[in-house]
Amino acid sequence: MLVNPSSIRCRCHSIKPPFPSSGNGRRVSPLPHFSRFLQPRKSKFHSLSLLASTSGYYSKRFSVRAVVEAEDADSALADGPSSGFPQPFSVEIPFGNRRIVFTSVCLSDTPSEPCDFFPLSVNYQERFSAAGRTSGGFFKREGKTKDHEVLICRLIDRPLRPTMFKGFYHETQVLSWVLSYDGLHSPDCLAVTAAGIAVALSEVPNTKAIAGVRVGLVGDKFIVNPTTKEMEESDLDLVLAGTDSAILMIEGYCNFLPEEKLLEAVEVGQEAVRAICKEVDALVKKCGKPKMMDAIKLPPPELYKHVEEIAGHELVKVLQIKQKIPRRKALTSLEDKVLTILTEKGYVSKDATFVPAETIPDVLEDEDEDEEVVVDGEVDEGDIHIKPLPRKSTPLCFSEVDVKLVFKEVSSKFLRRRIVEGGKRSDGRTSDGIRPINSRCGLLPRAHGSALFTRGETQSLAVVTLGDKQMAQRIDNLEGDDEWKRFYLQYSFPPSSVGEVGRMGAPSRREIGHGMLAERALETILPSEDNFPYTIRVESTIIESNGSSSMASVCGGCLALQDAGVPIKSSIAGIAMGMVLDTQEFGGDGTPLILSDITGSEDVSGDMDFKVAGNEDGITAFQMDIKVGGITLPIMRKALLQARDGRRHILGEMLKCLPPPSKKLSKHAPLIHVMKVKPEKINLIIGTGGKKVKSIIEETGVESIDTQDDGLVKITAKDLSSLEKSMAIISNLTMVPTVGDIYRDCEIKSVAPYGVFVEIAPGREGLCHISELSSSWLPKAEDAFKVGDHIDVKLIEVNDKGQLRLSRRALMPDSEQPNASPKQQTDASEDGSTSPKLPDLDGPKKVMIKLKDESESSEGSTTSPRSSSPEQTTPPRKKAVKRVVNPTKDRTYINKERAKKSTTSKEGTSLVNGEAKIG
Repeated sequence: MLVNPSSIRCRCHSIKPPFPSSGNGRRVSPLPHFSRFLQPRKSKFHSLSLLASTSGYYSKRFSVRAVVEAEDADSALADGPSSGFPQPFSVEIPFGNRRIVFTSVCLSDTPSEPCDFFPLSVNYQERFSAAGRTSGGFFKREGKTKDHEVLICRLIDRPLRPTMFKGFYHETQVLSWVLSYDGLHSPDCLAVTAAGIAVALSEVPNTKAIAGVRVGLVGDKFIVNPTTKEMEESDLDLVLAGTDSAILMIEGYCNFLPEEKLLEAVEVGQEAVRAICKEVDALVKKCGKPKMMDAIKLPPPELYKHVEEIAGHELVKVLQIKQKIPRRKALTSLEDKVLTILTEKGYVSKDATFVPAETIPDVLEDEDEDEEVVVDGEVDEGDIHIKPLPRKSTPLCFSEVDVKLVFKEVSSKFLRRRIVEGGKRSDGRTSDGIRPINSRCGLLPRAHGSALFTRGETQSLAVVTLGDKQMAQRIDNLEGDDEWKRFYLQYSFPPSSVGEVGRMGAPSRREIGHGMLAERALETILPSEDNFPYTIRVESTIIESNGSSSMASVCGGCLALQDAGVPIKSSIAGIAMGMVLDTQEFGGDGTPLILSDITGSEDVSGDMDFKVAGNEDGITAFQMDIKVGGITLPIMRKALLQARDGRRHILGEMLKCLPPPSKKLSKHAPLIHVMKVKPEKINLIIGTGGKKVKSIIEETGVESIDTQDDGLVKITAKDLSSLEKSMAIISNLTMVPTVGDIYRDCEIKSVAPYGVFVEIAPGREGLCHISELSSSWLPKAEDAFKVGDHIDVKLIEVNDKGQLRLSRRALMPDSEQPNASPKQQTDASEDGSTSPKLPDLDGPKKVMIKLKDESESSEGSTTSPRSSSPEQTTPPRKKAVKRVVNPTKDRTYINKERAKKSTTSKEGTSLVNGEAKIG
């Protein structure tokens, strides 16, 4: 190890296989593009952590190499040629494999103005080059931080902050980049661990090293740091961070998981974190930098006592004010009073006493009259002797920053004491009490769904908007595959919600984090896309806030979804739990006090913010932040069980919603119908260059027609009539006809020497051979028919290529063989009694189809139910009448010949009650 290190770098590489040899006895690094990090030079980094692994898929351990560099490269080289290179230290840390996260920690040279929070900023970025890609934007570089990157920044920040010492005011910045991505694991937990190692090795004073892991649940087995494919099958997504002895942060989502099962997952994650922290501590002992403990500046200890003497009595009264705004104004007024006394006027403590004057003779005479003794404190100015005056305590003054910090801490202390000693909170509730709840739906008449949820002084206005795939949110990620979200929740927290004036602009990190928590909580109860083919957007605007606004968004969002007619699986609610950890300080028995449905002041003054969402029996989302050294599993168990009781109470109050949710589609919501056709028929709907689908949209007036390669067709329309028109056209285009179907009043589109081409449905034509045009001999087709004429035809054959053969003669009364099978007809009859074989109709000639009777059933058909309400559907038709939409004329074709109902072909489509039945 070199002396006077200026930076510490952690480089992780696989311990298996070993480094290949370069031929001269030296081992070559498996990551040569990072070799520049190992060169001795001056560095401004206070700590740098490079975590990587290049081992195989099943490796679960990697090696951390810490490189300590000299402050001056020249002085290092003076010790010898080999001493100029950094000396590595390696430890094994159990984690994942094959990802590289680069993390650096830097401090400002001078401390900033003291404040009541640690000046820490975290930035995380996923480089597209890590997956061998580049940005698709114009500038070809990474742009602003994406939402999922913001969420990972929060995952890094939240467990780090509780480990920092109070009184350290040097701005600290943690920068984290994903430099290599294997596509198998999510890099977020690795970034948390890398940041924990970098801070532990740096000069930043912190209590303990932290690490983060992910826990999944596949079947009944918990998996630590699972792959992305394993997570697709997992019922749990738990991210846990903490130290070797306590849990600092958890966040996750699950599919109605019971509390006990969640606690088991937390225990598994805590064991994994403990193993990592143990190895990190060993690394820090070898090459960690000395902590800047001397930079910690705390307010004078006596200031706490002075603030309590000045404001203690009034503070007790102020904290009993129930309403948030009046209480805040009263606290501000009291704080100004304390500031004036302690920073301007000066304050003399009540314990300070005046020193009484002592009766001392003017001159103390000794036996020798010529020698005089002057008493201490007297001034001898010739013959004038001055007696000492009584001593008075000097008024004390302190800095404004220190007074503000101390006043906030004293206020928190008094609030916690009131809860523990008196058993009552500021609003008069007990520890497990829930604030009054009121909710109403249908507040906004034009919105597709809306709900106003109020809990105490927290109020959320949730609005639901339904749309097609074009409304889906596109997510750009490292994998390279565009991800489309059909459900997303956007959370807004305006400054007016807390009675303040502030900036309005792009969503803050807090808004993004709270919105994602509420989104993931509600996502579990949504129906599948097959059952409800809508894209769903939920907007939660916080009208008023006094704690638990994200959980109010969960409750309001659930009611708004029901009001929009979304068939959710069950109702869910959310609640925020708090805690006072050290109750013995305030006369308690030492048992942590868990608080249900915390307010804003209890969040700030308490030791925990634990949000839990779910139904009566299971959890869908949870998030916990700790402001102290961490909590244990027994405390978490108590909080989870108390949260379950709170959720059940809230769900009961949500059932009292007045007016209740409508639970049906709004008349303003678009209609979406899903059709299933044969995949090879999709091109018939799209047409060349999309011309056909565009013409259908223009002709019918629908909003969009979305087609998929698997044969799924989604039609979005504003009204039922346009939806039915487009359904009929698509059904006709994709329907497979059956021999024997009859088509009435069909237009002749073209005439050829060997017959005429007849349009039996919009865009679908078949050939009626000259021998099938009349019961008598016809020399030329153009002698009897011309383009634009209308005739009745019957389908008598479908060849192997799907081309259709029609007959007019088969419908004539004097026809000798009206129902002759095509198999009985010869290819070339000399006397014309039989029809010739259908010519090969390749090239520009069109394919023919038939329309099924509406009364026919579609055996094996696959059609999603209509998304419209029952009031929007047409009544069943009594007659077997087939409606076909023509661009110029709406005609009705009736099959009079078929007396019995036939079974629809599996490839056919029929329109029944305004719906397409496709086989």
